[in-house]
Amino acid sequence: MPIQLPSVGQSLAALLAAALVALISTPVVRSLAFRVGAVDVPKDSRRMHNHPIPRMGGLGIYLGFILSVLLFLPLTSELRGMLLGSTIIAVLGIFDDIYALPALPKFFIQIGAALVAVLGGNRIVFLSNPNIFSREPFWELGWLSIPITVLWIVGITNAVNLIDGLDGLACGVSTISSMTLLVIALIVAEPDVAILMAALSGACLGFLPFNLNPAKIFMGDTGSTFLGFILAVVSIQGLFKFYAIISFAVPFLMLGLPIFDTCFAILRRVSRGQSPMQPDRGHIHHRLIDMGFTQKQAVAVLYIISAILGLSAVVLTTIGVVRAMLFLIALCVAGAVAGKLYLDRTAASQRNQENNGSRIKKEHPYE
Repeated sequence: MPIQLPSVGQSLAALLAAALVALISTPVVRSLAFRVGAVDVPKDSRRMHNHPIPRMGGLGIYLGFILSVLLFLPLTSELRGMLLGSTIIAVLGIFDDIYALPALPKFFIQIGAALVAVLGGNRIVFLSNPNIFSREPFWELGWLSIPITVLWIVGITNAVNLIDGLDGLACGVSTISSMTLLVIALIVAEPDVAILMAALSGACLGFLPFNLNPAKIFMGDTGSTFLGFILAVVSIQGLFKFYAIISFAVPFLMLGLPIFDTCFAILRRVSRGQSPMQPDRGHIHHRLIDMGFTQKQAVAVLYIISAILGLSAVVLTTIGVVRAMLFLIALCVAGAVAGKLYLDRTAASQRNQENNGSRIKKEHPYE
């Protein structure tokens, strides 16, 4: 299906408007964060910074997205439900960035926000059957659509929140995911979804210069949970309405990195007898840092992984399942080989430095 040029123009305008608002509002939000005490002070090994940095930067993303959407889209029932639910999430994030709220009350409020979006009409009514040999390509969920949709929204909301551990990581990954859905929406002629994702991409791009390492401000829970909520709800509006295998696979490819990291974190904590909500230092970005990567290198690696998954989702939408899977496998193999070469080179460099240090010490034992 050819891409419609008017949709491209509207999406570009929405992206630029959101980016401009976020770019202008983020310095104001930064000053506000200092005033209200929304500051992240490093106090444990999970923190990657060594000095206080303001949080609540996601408010700039929220403002950019909301203003762009209200400017370029009519207020349908689905959109009102999504915007109201996302506003609840953003307000919850602001209070959490200031007062560090307990996990359980936040979880219940997230469920309430998800129900607001569901009651507005954002609901997974059908799921494609992953069993390609079945005579029924779709499952009609009936009353199960409400709990399954709430589970999806709350799960993705917290998944994006969990990967927000390095400068620019969650914002960049969300940008890649939203760009992926933007391209897919343009390909399959979903102009409203395209504008929503263009607005989200623009808001992230406007905030990203302040969030890249070394970060001047963190998005905090205000931003990470808001981004996860919007991505979850918009994927319901677009991807779960597609046909057959695409509606099953594309959301999991598009959001593959946060989904995998969250599932792995839950399994890791439960296997140790801990609460799934107990924070730890075992996330993918922490492991990359422990392997010797710098923050910028670790973020770049995770950007590449997200881009590979996003490209696979686009390929799956355009040229079919088999080619998309072959494309994904080829990129994963290439990435694995490149990673192995990099790690071998790093290890060899470290050994050479250690050997040089030992030789110097032997030659000058009293220095």
